[in-house]
Amino acid sequence: MKKNIQMPILQETAKTLKAGDYVSLSGILYTARDAAHKRLYETLESHGELPLDIRGQTIYYMGPSPAREGRVIGSAGPTTSSRMDAYTPRLMEEGLIGMIGKGKRSREVLDAIIKHQGVYLAAVGGAGALLSKCIVESEVIAYEDLGTEAIRKLRVEAFPAIVVADCRGGNLYEMTGHPEQM
Repeated sequence: MKKNIQMPILQETAKTLKAGDYVSLSGILYTARDAAHKRLYETLESHGELPLDIRGQTIYYMGPSPAREGRVIGSAGPTTSSRMDAYTPRLMEEGLIGMIGKGKRSREVLDAIIKHQGVYLAAVGGAGALLSKCIVESEVIAYEDLGTEAIRKLRVEAFPAIVVADCRGGNLYEMTGHPEQM
């Protein structure tokens, strides 16, 4: 069953999601990759102010390719989430609710998802051109000097994802059995 989710994800909604759920996201989310995560983390550690309020927000681990003429954004596929693992628990302490990427997460991130009642979603790797069609607005809002790794504010419509890790400890990558058991 697919669940339609209005972004940003409310914590009450995040609590209802289970590993294995298919979701369709519409609304606002943000992008950030390795370099942006490092800056966000360093800003927090030095007691600085972040360039965006991450409370209740979702970050998509994506760095787009340049937009073709007539398009809002270029290919927009997910990047490997584990590259952000060193920074994620701290961002969740600040109120980050959701993350979208691909691949497994560290035990520390999975524990932070449970502790902070968040959710980790996966987008289909290799489908960046198709995923870009779900992005209707894109605006660089911070760290423009990072190029494709700058933080962007996106408005998405019917962006497909699957819940990988839920706030009750469910983890799609650790589940066994038939799909109906998940």
